[in-house]
Amino acid sequence: MEELFKHIAFYTPYALALLLLMPILAVWLYKTRFKQTAVLKYSNAKSFGGFKSLKNKLLPVLGGLLILAAGLISVGIARPRSVDVSSKTKKTKGIDIMLAVDVSASMLAEDLIPNRLKALQKTAIDFIKGRPNDRFGVVLYAGEAFTQVPITSDQRIVMNDIRKINFSQLFQQLDQGTAIGMGLATAVNRLKDSKAKSKVIILMTDGVNNTGEIDPNTALELAKQFGIKVYTIGLGTNGYARTPVAVDQSGHFQYGNAKVEIDEALLRKIAKETGGRYFRATNNQKLKKIYKEIDKLEKTEIKETKYYNYKELYRTWTLWALGLIFVVGLLRYTWLKSFV
Repeated sequence: MEELFKHIAFYTPYALALLLLMPILAVWLYKTRFKQTAVLKYSNAKSFGGFKSLKNKLLPVLGGLLILAAGLISVGIARPRSVDVSSKTKKTKGIDIMLAVDVSASMLAEDLIPNRLKALQKTAIDFIKGRPNDRFGVVLYAGEAFTQVPITSDQRIVMNDIRKINFSQLFQQLDQGTAIGMGLATAVNRLKDSKAKSKVIILMTDGVNNTGEIDPNTALELAKQFGIKVYTIGLGTNGYARTPVAVDQSGHFQYGNAKVEIDEALLRKIAKETGGRYFRATNNQKLKKIYKEIDKLEKTEIKETKYYNYKELYRTWTLWALGLIFVVGLLRYTWLKSFV
């Protein structure tokens, strides 16, 4: 019986309303049976005490079986069917996304927890995990820019390389400045030949463009030329943050409070002119919300086709009902004939 009730759907579910007539049928059978039963009156019934025939006990059962049969017929009329649903998904052309990450030493600033870099790594990896149908790549930039991971569908490689962005890379970039134009241009170069239906760069920085051979406005024009949308994220709190400001003789960073300076005007311009948006992440929660917002804005279409396989079950319910009616009729006109 378990299989009968697994994934059952009704073709004509309104027929189940007939089940509401069951109480009326029960009352009718009771009253009809009461009127048809002969009544004998005795002044003293002690001599009949303890006399209970099996046939007497079975008489009320006949009515119950008829009611049950009527209920089964009602369910049969509703056409119960087991449903086996299978689906087939077809990927459309996904989105190619380049993450352009500022790796200047200020990314170790501790206004995000435990620092800007660690917060960014975790959030970016979660973002990638949530988009299994897209391809990703990574560009790192500070005073110069280089491709850490070219566009690939192997997201494990991308996530592993994001995790590998470490102290040594930041150490080398301490005095080299921030080349936003170089970072953006390198990401554009990696996406310009992409055949994806949508090409996106997520540009992250915590500073201002103060070095580099390519001006940010030139990189912006390249992005527009190749139809690449750029989302820009400014990392850092408003005011001052505990930031690496020097390196001691043993090679360790010396920290001090430094003013957080982000060229928001430039980042807004890049985002607006390419059809993207600018965000400011002043803490971990805001950074997570930013990536969730970008995730909503850039959706990859997935075509899903569902197949339904139906197995009709009404015959089973009807056969049970007919079986009960047959048993009632057999008992009524044979063994219990004299009692009915």
